[in-house]
Amino acid sequence: MLKLAVVGACGRMGLRLNAMGHESGVFELVGPVTFDEDTQIGKDIGELAGIGSLGIKVSNEMPVQPDVLIDFSIPTATLKWLPYYVEHKIPAVIGTTGFSEDEIKIIGEAATKIPIVFAANMSLGVNLLFKLANQVAQTLDDAYDIEISEVHHRFKRDAPSGTAMELARQVAAGKSWPFPDCLQHGREGGDILREEKTIGMHALRLGDTVGIHDVHFSTLGETVTLHHHAQSRDTFVRGALHAAKWLTKKEVGLYSMFDVLGL
Repeated sequence: MLKLAVVGACGRMGLRLNAMGHESGVFELVGPVTFDEDTQIGKDIGELAGIGSLGIKVSNEMPVQPDVLIDFSIPTATLKWLPYYVEHKIPAVIGTTGFSEDEIKIIGEAATKIPIVFAANMSLGVNLLFKLANQVAQTLDDAYDIEISEVHHRFKRDAPSGTAMELARQVAAGKSWPFPDCLQHGREGGDILREEKTIGMHALRLGDTVGIHDVHFSTLGETVTLHHHAQSRDTFVRGALHAAKWLTKKEVGLYSMFDVLGL
């Protein structure tokens, strides 16, 4: 079995990663890691995840050398731990979102020393959406206005979501527009006409919504909409666990879910 550590272990994704990782029969949980001030430190991760006592305690320290780790935390935590991953040669699946462009470059530099899967979203459906958004952007001319909207639960920290930003990046690449300069985040004012060659970005935070993403391509007379609705976090967890298993057999490098899923 592969020894798995989960960073951000007590978050919504972290708890499901521990539960489904344990139940998979592929992974042995060796260390749920959380931030220093977390009140869950010292508690049994199995009880927190709703699968019964496992005798494995939540900690703010990295455990014995895992074969692979999955990081679904926050940018400051990922960047704090990244040198440790590099020093100990731990393959890392990073699903944390909210990084700046400069911070993304830091992750890329780390991937010259260890294998890393870095992705804004781990689901098969969303990664297909990325591909489709790029292809539609290439196919339709600039007469089509492009707007991206996303909906998440009220507790999500970053906005727009990492998935929405990756959708915008794929659209901008398809259009050969400068990214992120082409983004227009929301609109406010009495005379705000839509500018050409821009991508509108809109973030909603509603209750316990897992994730809804839409990309609209609209011109006078018609609209094309690409839509993805995640009903459960488990779809992301399955993708992350699949990526973790896949990564243990890979050489140093920066990989995406396109690589993992063979898209």
